[in-house]
Amino acid sequence: MSATSQKIPEQARYHGTTTAGIVCSDGVVLATDTRVTAGGYIAHKRGKKLIQIDRHLAVTISGGVADAQNVVDSLRYYANSYRIEKGMPIPVKSAARIVSNILFGSRYYPYVAIFIIGGYDSSGGSIYNVDLFGSSIQETVTSTGSGSPVALGVLEQGFQEGMSVAKAVPLAANAIIAAMRRNVYTGDNFDIAVIDKSGFKEVSEQEKGKLLAQFAGRS
Repeated sequence: MSATSQKIPEQARYHGTTTAGIVCSDGVVLATDTRVTAGGYIAHKRGKKLIQIDRHLAVTISGGVADAQNVVDSLRYYANSYRIEKGMPIPVKSAARIVSNILFGSRYYPYVAIFIIGGYDSSGGSIYNVDLFGSSIQETVTSTGSGSPVALGVLEQGFQEGMSVAKAVPLAANAIIAAMRRNVYTGDNFDIAVIDKSGFKEVSEQEKGKLLAQFAGRS
């Protein structure tokens, strides 16, 4: 039975969150909002949905928090084991395949979570979108979550092939902020990280404040 022919669980249709990923000429940019919801209830205003896995690798999560955390813990284990056994970081493609295999193996009782896996390895920067049934697609720009239609509109309008990290960070921020204004399940604040040859680095609160001031007033 293919993933597309399976019935998607009711709780998977209405998960909140907005996440985004962009591949740049010199790295990868990942971004998320921070609102955690339980139905119409705001459970947390500063939830962490952008999670570092290794020095060169991170994921964004949308969907069920417990399900996503379980998969993240497994990915961290495999990434650490690979580094110890091989003496080198796990390739981003291999990390995406691990997440895909975990989700595909549970497809009849699925983890209600969707991931963007992003990182920088010997092949450069790359991102993969992996859905709750284990389908994995390599992307150059992508978004997940209930606010993704809004975010994708902003991303596709501003994205240019081979754009730099310096230009992609404001674009990712604009996409998340636009979703925060238009999607009730997206809000409160946002996180942005850059992954390049120097490793993983989150954008500071001061820089995020400047980006918020730049884009928050737009309609």
